[in-house]
Amino acid sequence: MDSVVIKSLLVLRIAAQSSPPIRRYIEKAVNAMLDEIVAAMACGDRVELRDFGTFVVKVRKARVGRNPKTGAQVHVPVKVRPAFKPGKEIRKRLNADGQTGCAIAISKPVPHTKMIDCVGRKQSA
Repeated sequence: MDSVVIKSLLVLRIAAQSSPPIRRYIEKAVNAMLDEIVAAMACGDRVELRDFGTFVVKVRKARVGRNPKTGAQVHVPVKVRPAFKPGKEIRKRLNADGQTGCAIAISKPVPHTKMIDCVGRKQSA
């Protein structure tokens, strides 16, 4: 489970599913979607994508902490952190039939790149 799907690979996978695969438009759409999610969260809004999940902002109150070396009191300011709660459908798909690992395969080869399977190893095209 050491593999990572970066944004550019996600764009290529989506482009492989479209006809014609116009990567630059898909990249703009992915960037716009992510920007809108971040903008909404910056305003304190909750972003809910049905069957996928919900992005929320959690606020940790300011508090007084302690420096572990000196024991002195330290003011810890308010912190805001993003949180994601997966939806029912994504939980169901991830836990389908008790499978672990990658349960979803890429149906079409990704153009102009080598295929990468779910554990990050290069495959022959």
